[in-house]
Amino acid sequence: MAREMDQYDAVMIAEGVIEVPEERYLQAWQQLHDTGLAYQLQGWFGRMAQALIQEGKING
Repeated sequence: MAREMDQYDAVMIAEGVIEVPEERYLQAWQQLHDTGLAYQLQGWFGRMAQALIQEGKING
């Protein structure tokens, strides 16, 4: 079982600094969306979160 992801890890995973399987990558984006952090960081985080929602890969 994967350990709980903190915000730093979620950002590093989203940026590709930490490589993980796709499921974990999408969990990181879901967390960034759910906490609102995706919309407080650089603009591409929010745009990427919205794109993943539109693609049905994370929940809006």
